[in-house]
Amino acid sequence: MKKILVPVDFSENSEYALQAAAKIAKQQNAEIVVLHMLGLSESILTKDEGQEAAEALYYMKLAEKRFGTFLDKDYLKGIKVSETVQNYKIFSEINDVANEHDIDLIVMGSHGVSGLIEEVFIGSNTEKVVRTSDIPVLVIKNQLEDFKIKEVVFACDFKIENIRPYHNAMKLFEVFDANVHLLYVNLPGDRFRNTKQMEERVKEFLFKADSGNLGMHDRVVYYNDYTVESGVFNYSNEIDADLIAIPTHGRRGLAHFFSGSIGEDIANHANKPVITFKI
Repeated sequence: MKKILVPVDFSENSEYALQAAAKIAKQQNAEIVVLHMLGLSESILTKDEGQEAAEALYYMKLAEKRFGTFLDKDYLKGIKVSETVQNYKIFSEINDVANEHDIDLIVMGSHGVSGLIEEVFIGSNTEKVVRTSDIPVLVIKNQLEDFKIKEVVFACDFKIENIRPYHNAMKLFEVFDANVHLLYVNLPGDRFRNTKQMEERVKEFLFKADSGNLGMHDRVVYYNDYTVESGVFNYSNEIDADLIAIPTHGRRGLAHFFSGSIGEDIANHANKPVITFKI
């Protein structure tokens, strides 16, 4: 891992993401690119050329000044940090920045107090980035004193379409020498599968994903719960996982994986970092 992108709005949550990125950067000897999106309104951009340039320059200088304070942190010492200010207003453009700078990982903070599900999975800026990013996105909600990536839960339904995110996840977690738990959540009702059916589905997936090697089969956990969400969070809490990893479709974001309603009690327990991989 060589480069980490951290989009910031100079908020407390942005700093949580920056702290986590700094720990990863030090571990991996990587550099950090910090991005601030101005998002100037149409009322400014449609003014006459001279006035527009003057106001754009003002906001640019203001952002650069805020960078000076925001990046003056002891935990960034020894890390190569560069900043960029762009007048982006749509979050798909963050993916363009990531590709332009050869970014390996995007780290973002998530706002709000009502739980990670509501903030990340329902229409937030973070979810918009997740939806449009071809690069893994690590979402940090809280300040993590001892952030590490050692125990990871990779949850999916083991459909063949998840082979690409599975490969990308395993490649990334190998860099961190992480212990990966592959999680299949078995649900009641029409979606219930018996042990044989679950094993056959998972083995078919791993056989195709790993070119006939079933060595990862021993890492698969079959977990019974009433919803996928509760199964993922409950199991992650049981093993005290450092990170939850999930595949996601770009066209519908994380809601494609987490179908159905999500109880507020489940959302309030979703305090662990989440990393997403594009299907």
